[in-house]
Amino acid sequence: MAKTRLLLLDDHTLFRVMLSRLLGTESDFQVVAEASSIPDALALITLEPVDLVLLDFDLGNRETGFAFIKQAREANFNGRIFIVTAGMSDAEYVAALGQGVCGIFLKHSPPELLVEAIHKVMAGQTWIDQRCVQSLANAVAHQTPEVRQDELTDRERQVLKGVFAGLSNKEIASQLNISEATIKSALQQLFTKTGVRTRSQLVRVALEEFGTVWGLRP
Repeated sequence: MAKTRLLLLDDHTLFRVMLSRLLGTESDFQVVAEASSIPDALALITLEPVDLVLLDFDLGNRETGFAFIKQAREANFNGRIFIVTAGMSDAEYVAALGQGVCGIFLKHSPPELLVEAIHKVMAGQTWIDQRCVQSLANAVAHQTPEVRQDELTDRERQVLKGVFAGLSNKEIASQLNISEATIKSALQQLFTKTGVRTRSQLVRVALEEFGTVWGLRP
């Protein structure tokens, strides 16, 4: 089985070295490069095939991960980008997903959870740390209600808020005092309208498609 080729971009040497050692113990991971700055990382991805960049959001010198994402895409990097961060603002969480990162992982989470997260994003899923979910829910809750009424029904908006909050179908149904079957129907309509098949894909596409008009992006 081919190994997942990783590049670590983090300006904190100690954390970067520890992360490299941790991931190097996994039989299906290969840390092919490490970088402490955006220019170094951009140079490395042109030299080495990389499947996934683990990107620290705050890179020091007033640089953020957004600069790397933009420049990497301009350089035709087709690998996945996964943010591993000590923390971001609500607006930054939303903007990062809107820019196509495959997930957000908080540094103070258990190391074994990072391994699980990498496996999931490499399988095509989106990983959102549960402590980030409320930030996304808050962003959706502050949408402008009269905008894009032709896109989603009120019920679909309510269900989408529940999805952003990380609730199960049963929990959303209980919160809205409606049947679980109604939730499933609304979810299917959301999947159809956004062209996705999973809840994680729905989160990403909803941000991309409706983020600006709903006020989800900074």
